[in-house]
Amino acid sequence: MTAVFSHGRLRLYLLKLLDDGPKHGYELIRLLEDRFLGLYAPSAGTIYPRLQRLEVEGLVSHTAAGGRKTYEITDAGRAELRQRAGELTALEADIAASVADLSSLAGEIRSEVRGSVRDLKRELSEATRQTRRARWEAPAPPPRPTPTTGPQAGLIDELDQRLAAFTAEVGRLMRARQFSDTQLRTAIRLLDGALDGLRRLLR
Repeated sequence: MTAVFSHGRLRLYLLKLLDDGPKHGYELIRLLEDRFLGLYAPSAGTIYPRLQRLEVEGLVSHTAAGGRKTYEITDAGRAELRQRAGELTALEADIAASVADLSSLAGEIRSEVRGSVRDLKRELSEATRQTRRARWEAPAPPPRPTPTTGPQAGLIDELDQRLAAFTAEVGRLMRARQFSDTQLRTAIRLLDGALDGLRRLLR
């Protein structure tokens, strides 16, 4: 849980969200995630026990329909919100500051990841070029009846297609999400290992 919700402040914010209208648990999770610009989202294991405790305390109630519980603030819950209005104002300010800090950190991480991704793409492009060069520039094997057309030519074409598809797929994966430095270094090592294996095979 993000530090801004320490010391029981999450239960206060849940009451605030329910004061805007009845909601089910995953809707509360989504609203919290939106409030933190997607940089933090509480788990169901964090939210539901607190909702149950609020219900035991008489601050919320729930109705069940279609296997889903919808929670609603009670009059006692609204009274607690009024009594703790000052705390809620301070909490909103702390959330705004936390979001600003998280956004700044996320920006720094994105910059580092973009640099790592560029490095990985360069490694991939170079690996592809070296693999193709190794195939075409390798010393000619002893003469043997090797057809230039037919099944082997088809396999060479298939290898070319697989290389192109591999490069395109790795590029798609790199654009699809952000990666840690550890993941990127591991990916580079995997590419190096695959390239070494191809070099040994094609010599």
